[in-house]
Order: sequence, then C-alpha cells, then structure tokens
Amino acid sequence: MSTVSAVLLIILAYFLGCIPTGLLIARARGVDIRQKGSGNIGATNVLRSVGLVPAIVVIIADPLKGFLAAFIPKMLGMDPWVVGLAALAAVIGHNFNIFLRFRGGKGIATTLGSYLAIDPLLTLFAAIVGIATIALGRMVSLGSLIGLLAALLLFLYKGVYVWPQFFVLTGFLVLAFVRHWSNIQKLAKGTERRIGQKSS
Repeated sequence: MSTVSAVLLIILAYFLGCIPTGLLIARARGVDIRQKGSGNIGATNVLRSVGLVPAIVVIIADPLKGFLAAFIPKMLGMDPWVVGLAALAAVIGHNFNIFLRFRGGKGIATTLGSYLAIDPLLTLFAAIVGIATIALGRMVSLGSLIGLLAALLLFLYKGVYVWPQFFVLTGFLVLAFVRHWSNIQKLAKGTERRIGQKSS
C-alpha cells in the first residue's frame, strides 16, 4: 500500500485513541469526570469517582480502541513500522486528546490493547506482572509502570530484536512515565493513594 495509505491509517489511529470513553461513560451518569478526583478520564478515576460498572466499561473500551488502531493496518498487510506507529498514535491520542485541549488519560489500557494486536503473549505477560503488582501493593500507577517495564525487559531478554517492536515498547514506556510523573513523585514520597484509600 502507498505512503498516503500508511499516513492515513496512523492519523485514523490517533483519532481512535481520542475517543474519550471515560468522559462519555461518566457523562452518561451525569458526572464530568474532569471535575472529579484526579481529573483524569481513565478507568482508575472513573472507578473512584463514578463506580465499578462504568469503570469496567472503560476498561473494555479503552483497550479496544487501541487494539483496532494497530489491528487494522496489520490485517491490511502494512509494514511493521506502520503498525507500530499506529499503536503509538492511538496511545498519544488517548493521552493528549485534541478534543480535550490535549489532555486525556494515562494510556495504560489503550497501550495494552494496542500491543495486544502486535504481540499477544508479551502483552499477556505485561498484564500479569502489572496485575500482580497492583494486587500486592494496591497501587495502580506502580503496577502499570512495572508491567510495561517488565514487557520491555522480557523483549530484550529474548534477544530477538524486531526493531519496530522495540521502538513501540520504548515509546509506550516513555509515554507512561511522562503521564505518571506526578504519581512517581508521590511514590517516592510514600504518599501515592492505594486502591480503597480515601483521599485526605
């Protein structure tokens, strides 16, 4: 397929990522999620501010849009670099949403969905590590970062370097650290909120 087609698919991926599922689900419950809790439109803030069922819907919808963003170019036989860039574009769209003045979520669910279309086994490994970390520490931010870091380390450990995948995993990790910077500072100070902990 042509370069124009590749560029259009990457742009489509960005706008798929821009679908503000958390905002829409919360709004359906009469809540502006941007005015609640952390102001984030992701599943964690939806859970804390709106409830379990809306959060579950977001947990399903956010990975789905990332999955479609990478799956469509992959099924069309596009170059792995195009697939990887589409995956990254979806996460960037979620994190820096053009319709929300370049604000958005933290992108972990969309990241998992995007990479699921590229490497299901590695995505499953990252999810297991992340969920185990969350279960032990009851901190979503820590589990998210540890899961993505574990995925990159396992990729490097395998020693089969598919450079588009390395670029994508590194990009995901950088985006996650950028969006979680305030959480990282709280983790360092020991003030990061745990699941079930009420805000002070």
